[in-house]
Amino acid sequence: MTGSQLKRFKNSLAEQGIIGPQKSKKQRDKLAQDKNKRVKKHEALEQIREQFNPFQFKTHARGRKFDVTTSKPATGLAAMGIAGRPGVAKSVGEERRRQTLLVEMQHRNKVGGIVDRRIGESDPNMTLEDKMMERFAREQMRAHKKSNIFDLEDDDEPTEALTHGGKALTFDEEALKDDFAEDDLGASDESEDDGMHPDRKKLKRLRLTDGGDEEGPEDGQPERKKTKKEIYEEIIAKSKLHKYERQAAKEDDDALRHELDKALPELQALLFQRQKPETKGDQATIKIAGVDKVVVDKDYDIRVKQLAADKRAAPTVKTKTEEEIAEEESKRLRELEEKRLRRMQGEMDLDEEDEEEDKGKKKGKQADEDFELMDAEEPNEFGLGKGIRLRPTATELGFDDEDDFEIEDDLVASGSELEFDEDEDMDEYDEGSDGEEQSDSDDDEFTKGLLTEAEAKNRVFDAAPNSGDDKDGIPYTFECPENHEDLLKVVQGVQVKKLPVAVQRIRALYHPKLANGNKEKLGNFSQALIKHIAYLGDRLEPDWFPTIEALTRHVHSLAKSLPIEVATGYRAHMQEMEEERPLALNVGDLLILTGVGTTFPTSDHFHQVVTPAMLSIARFLGQKIPKDLSDYATGTYLSILAVQYQQFSKRYVPELMNFCLNTLCSLAHQKPVEKLGFFPLHEPSTGVRISGGSKTAVRKLSCSDCKPTLTAPLSPEAENSLKVAIISTTAAVLKAAADTWRAQPSFYETFQPAQAVLQHLVSRKNAKHLPADLIKTLTETTTNMTRLLQLAKLSRRPLELHHHKPLAIKTVIPKFEDSFDPTKHYDPDRERAELAKLRKEHKRERKGAMRELRKDAQFMARENLRVKKEKDAAYEKKYKRLVAEIQGEEGRASNEYEREKAARKKKANKW
Repeated sequence: MTGSQLKRFKNSLAEQGIIGPQKSKKQRDKLAQDKNKRVKKHEALEQIREQFNPFQFKTHARGRKFDVTTSKPATGLAAMGIAGRPGVAKSVGEERRRQTLLVEMQHRNKVGGIVDRRIGESDPNMTLEDKMMERFAREQMRAHKKSNIFDLEDDDEPTEALTHGGKALTFDEEALKDDFAEDDLGASDESEDDGMHPDRKKLKRLRLTDGGDEEGPEDGQPERKKTKKEIYEEIIAKSKLHKYERQAAKEDDDALRHELDKALPELQALLFQRQKPETKGDQATIKIAGVDKVVVDKDYDIRVKQLAADKRAAPTVKTKTEEEIAEEESKRLRELEEKRLRRMQGEMDLDEEDEEEDKGKKKGKQADEDFELMDAEEPNEFGLGKGIRLRPTATELGFDDEDDFEIEDDLVASGSELEFDEDEDMDEYDEGSDGEEQSDSDDDEFTKGLLTEAEAKNRVFDAAPNSGDDKDGIPYTFECPENHEDLLKVVQGVQVKKLPVAVQRIRALYHPKLANGNKEKLGNFSQALIKHIAYLGDRLEPDWFPTIEALTRHVHSLAKSLPIEVATGYRAHMQEMEEERPLALNVGDLLILTGVGTTFPTSDHFHQVVTPAMLSIARFLGQKIPKDLSDYATGTYLSILAVQYQQFSKRYVPELMNFCLNTLCSLAHQKPVEKLGFFPLHEPSTGVRISGGSKTAVRKLSCSDCKPTLTAPLSPEAENSLKVAIISTTAAVLKAAADTWRAQPSFYETFQPAQAVLQHLVSRKNAKHLPADLIKTLTETTTNMTRLLQLAKLSRRPLELHHHKPLAIKTVIPKFEDSFDPTKHYDPDRERAELAKLRKEHKRERKGAMRELRKDAQFMARENLRVKKEKDAAYEKKYKRLVAEIQGEEGRASNEYEREKAARKKKANKW
């Protein structure tokens, strides 16, 4: 089709028969008989409109690249290559936003308003008659709705009804009256009532018909409504009647009470009067089953008293077999190990705290109120751990335990809370009348377990002890020292070897169950005892080690019942170490750190005592630059403690490795030529390197080696002996550390420098200055280290590519699909296909949501701009109007001024 757009449009209208030459009458009548004429005309116009609007449809830029044959050919607009109608979609979206988003924008930040909830007001399709009918039906449903059977309101009360002119429209109040009834005829005084209100007239007629009947309404007639005066008079009368009745009842009660008071002496005499026993002659003897009734009653009373006096049987404990006992013990130990592992990971054990609180409550019922706190407090409550078990250790029972520490029986009371859990469970059943006897027996068992036989038989440990000394000159009674100065005064004159006996007797005399306030005294005594251990360590003698070990055991035993006080004592000493001598530790500090490791669990992730102790050890090993052999000995001792601390938690301590490797390199006869590893190497002082020690015997390192020699220097033989001991001990520490951290991923990088240092020590230049036994030990340690390093290297797997599924060889054989659809993706993996489908849907929805949000933002911007323009136009119009008014006022004032001026001038010219 050629020609202009207008010509093509006219031709299209002529082809569809919309325009054209005038038709004849016969043709018009024929077209009038066609009922679908209007529909066909509308469809033709729509088709022409779509044909002549090139921007109405969205088409693809280019056609398909390949022709595809499918069983589902495209139909409709898709067959013509039309992808959509952007104009229609835009107009529909714009209209929808005007109905929803624009309304929300207009109502934003606006509160209140009147909402019309009348029926049909919000529905424009309902006519007025429909609205009225719907409202009337709703009112009738509300009126005839069944009321609740429990409704307290009066059933006769009228509900809301339809109104007209302010009056209710009721249809069932009364029957229609006859217009010719004579009931409403007026009386003789009708002329007087002409001006009355209709309701008042009706009320007057009712009163006239009722007459003066005051007794009550007739049968079938409604009751007359009372006036307010009559109601108030009735209320006043009833109130006076009730008041009179109460006064009468009160007077009757007073009269009766007065009569009873008069007759009370006679009743009292009758109650306390005793009858004389009747003689046998007066009354015949009553017998029951051939026995006198008096004898039967007496026997009955005796039996009742015997039953009341009998002791109630206590529940017994089931006798358990050996298998059950072993199973319970194994279960208990497994639970303890699980709790220790949770503490090592830094997890809170809430179940354990609840159990300990319940246990404290049960004990508080049996013990005195003064000692409830002692039974209820538990170490784990304050983050100090469970401590060390007594009697058989976990190692002896076949389990690994970090606190492998055995306490002697004479340090612990057999009846105290340090016993096994089975003893505590057995004690819970002993309640009732023998509670006092049980507490006495517990005290006896405590005294027997804590004192020797001679001391237990002696009366000096009674409630009122006497003063005296034993055969060794040790007093039987002591004052409980509150601090270290008091402790020094108390043990003054007592040999150091006899200090455990004195401590044992102080604990026996001031046990918490013996008197109120003993627990606080023992808490202060435990802190003083910790200071005394450090005091003895600073003045160490070779034969004092058993005494210090026994005192440490006492501190450990006190920590079970007094964990807070013992922990406070240890922390106070470590605080003093940090402030005064962080890098110059003495022997007393080493003993305190040793006591911490044996008293508290060292595997906990965070601990109030062990964590500061470990930090003190790591600070010395990492920051101390050794100057003499005592510094190397002290560092070696701390390295041993560090390995023991990490025996179960197996946390890596880099300061330990650096110090050990530096120590071995510093004590070697010859300095290594090349760098053996990435660890700090300090140049040793003169005389520290070993020389000529091939004939020196290998000995163990002792605490006395950690004391600096301030008076006289050591002899060459003693120096070589100390150097050999340090080298031997350090090698043993490295071997223990390798066994501890062999499962770490970085074991190879960590201990490869240690292997190089050990090989340097056993080299020919250094081996000739070392004894043969030490060289043998170093060789074995090197061999063991090499084997562990090889295993660690073999356990590592090199990086490799993923093992992909082998790909099939491509084939040229075509693959046909009977139900092929080019719009679908064919994937043999169903899960992957579903996942791809979901991803595609999510992407499409996301893009659609973002597109709608952009369109909403653009619509809001356009509306805001339109509103702003309208406001600006209104403001401009108002501004111009005000300016015009002002200018008009000014013009009028100016004209008046000019006229007045001209008039005055004219008047002046006349004169």
